[in-house]
Amino acid sequence: MPRNPPSRDVQRERRAWIRETDQWRHDRHVEKGYRIKWGYVGIAYLVEAMVIGASLWGAWLFAGYYSDGDERSFYFMLLAPLVYAAVELCRVPLGILARTQRSYIVRVLAIIGIVFAAGVTTKSVSQLGEMMFHPRLMDAAKAKTALKDAQADRGTIDSRISAADARVVQYTTELDQIEKRSAENASQLAGLPAQRCERISGTNSRGQRYSNLKCVTDPRTATLNASVAKAGTDRAVVVKSLEEARKARGELDRGASDRKVADAEQTYRNAVNRSQLHSFTAMVYGVDPIDVSEAQVHAFLRIFVFVPALCAAFASTILALCSVSVRSTFMDEDDLGARVDPAATPFMLDSITDALREEMGLQQKPPAREAASGAVIPMDRRPAANAGAGA
Repeated sequence: MPRNPPSRDVQRERRAWIRETDQWRHDRHVEKGYRIKWGYVGIAYLVEAMVIGASLWGAWLFAGYYSDGDERSFYFMLLAPLVYAAVELCRVPLGILARTQRSYIVRVLAIIGIVFAAGVTTKSVSQLGEMMFHPRLMDAAKAKTALKDAQADRGTIDSRISAADARVVQYTTELDQIEKRSAENASQLAGLPAQRCERISGTNSRGQRYSNLKCVTDPRTATLNASVAKAGTDRAVVVKSLEEARKARGELDRGASDRKVADAEQTYRNAVNRSQLHSFTAMVYGVDPIDVSEAQVHAFLRIFVFVPALCAAFASTILALCSVSVRSTFMDEDDLGARVDPAATPFMLDSITDALREEMGLQQKPPAREAASGAVIPMDRRPAANAGAGA
């Protein structure tokens, strides 16, 4: 397939159109007094979109985690993040206004708005930073609580063992006393005389004869039987308490307590090693990660959360501020981007004044040359009349 050469006229028209467009843009920028680099503005808006999207997604997860399944509370917790996102969207336009507005009052108001919007962004991003460290910190806190409980349990193991031994001895003594009392009551009851029975006969009020068998029991028998029954009941209660005391005493083992503390320490160390915040804190203070205090960890938490939040809050705004090139006068820049040297101002004014004089016909004639200091002696000394007649 033959290839036709491009039309020179079309190329010349295209180049002329490009030059006219560039000249129009340049004249427009000079007329406005500033130029905006929209590529940088686009990057600033992209950063804003990422910050807003991450903030809204974090707020959604936060509301879902802490609303406890209540749908109304869930949506209530999302209202403020939506407003914060709208405020964050204003930072880039405010940054451009702070550079392009000619009124200083408007510039001050724009800067105040930037600070307010940056504060909102700092809050949102710091919440995301805290949520990033929260799971590991919670695991470390739970492991540390378990370790403290195990250490406290080991610290009181001796006193609890002594108390358990005392309860076992007490219940054993009570059981022996009940057994002894029950045996004494049983022996006394066996030593009582047997029941005596005799026949009684007579005549009742109706005149009828009767004959009955009457048995007489020793009065101490009922008392001894009640004592024996009570002793059996007390014995059952004491036996149950003694079994529980022996079981509790069996669970109290110094070796088991030491092993529990060791396991809790290992669990806490694993949780701390998985926590990036503990590792950085230990690296700075030069201690073992398991030995860092809560105050040190939270001090670094403030640094790791608020400093990146401030950087994220002002990064896109600074980019928007730098995307504007301000021109003070129309002569600040020419097509080559050169600036006028202030030292050349007098020469430029002189050249402009001379040009105006030439245009208006006011150019001054050069001054007449002065005669020499010596007298000039004419060669022709004839009178003027004779000179005229001879001519």
